[in-house]
Amino acid sequence: MADLIRAVINPSRPASGDTLSAFTTSELKNVIAFHQSIPGYHPTPLTALPALASALGVKTIQVKDESRRFGLNAFKALGASWAMASYLAQQLELTEQPLIFPQLQTALRQHPALTQTFATTTDGNHGRGVAWMARLLGQKAVINMPAGTTAERLQAIRAEGATAQIVPMNYDDAVRLTAKQAAEAGWIIMQDTAWPGYEAIPMWIMQGYSTLITEIAEQLTVLPTHLFVQAGVGAFAGAIQAAAIARWGEQAPRVIIVESSQADCLYRSAQRDDGQTVAVSGALDTIMAGLACGEANTIAWPILRDHSNAFLSCADEVAALGMRMLAAPCPGDMPITSGESGAVGAGALGLLMQPGYASIAQMLSLDHNARVLLISTEGDTDKTGYRNIVWGGQHALSL
Repeated sequence: MADLIRAVINPSRPASGDTLSAFTTSELKNVIAFHQSIPGYHPTPLTALPALASALGVKTIQVKDESRRFGLNAFKALGASWAMASYLAQQLELTEQPLIFPQLQTALRQHPALTQTFATTTDGNHGRGVAWMARLLGQKAVINMPAGTTAERLQAIRAEGATAQIVPMNYDDAVRLTAKQAAEAGWIIMQDTAWPGYEAIPMWIMQGYSTLITEIAEQLTVLPTHLFVQAGVGAFAGAIQAAAIARWGEQAPRVIIVESSQADCLYRSAQRDDGQTVAVSGALDTIMAGLACGEANTIAWPILRDHSNAFLSCADEVAALGMRMLAAPCPGDMPITSGESGAVGAGALGLLMQPGYASIAQMLSLDHNARVLLISTEGDTDKTGYRNIVWGGQHALSL
């Protein structure tokens, strides 16, 4: 069992430059003000699991349930909506803050010549968020999806009115294909990763994710000591790390980054002494489709490198365990439907509190005083896969 989770406890490194400057408290307020102005907005629930906390030997466990976000079953629309709105507001020269959805919608109707095509690569959730916001704002969307994407996720994006296809390559190669197509066709790349020369839109996407921390801060009754955050390219994780510091300062919880062992570019990068990134290539074959990314976001990695406390590389069985833990909870706790990428933090916590991982738990101060915050980033976005794991017992392990 000991090889299901590998850990790097992040050494204390001096911060290299101002990696948190885009996450000021005033900017976080502007972001949530925009999201609150979108029709159908409401904060997603923060659910306490006291029975699970008692069973695992920690003080509290709370789960932010993003399956309720805008009816899209995942959190990604927060980033896509803020980035698309920020880009279009810039084109329209709308400078009043905070930016409000009805104001933007009205301005776009008055300037139909500004209609754009937004292109992205996605395993499902980000692309659906891009397609959804494009539809609401009268824009167009073109989506490429990597090999292995399920038909259900493809159809969910097409149902939002986007042009979408599955391409025969892994995520990172599909990102390069989308960038090439966009350059040739004059489309706007709306990608949730960054590379040299392409940073403004990815930073807006990251800022959009900060709404989760703003909501959580209003929902908490006591501050967490530990925050588990799953990562693919690291955009979401970097945003949560930065927003937590912006919101809570020195009281911010220890942030523990959780990845798939098949696509653990951040974990491998954290092993280096020089602070540089390591890319993971190949099929990136994992049930955690939303985390199947082998190249780190160049603006997220410095945030994680300089501020996060640990990096965990987790086998698929860890995510499957988390899905079952949340779906079939301890008596008295509320069940939570969490997908493969959404539940890996819960699974990691569940394993770390077992005797075989006592040394890692001790290094992270995961004990009876720990107050743990988890973010379930998606629901059952692949219903067949979800049932095969939760009902059918795929990727099972024995504790």
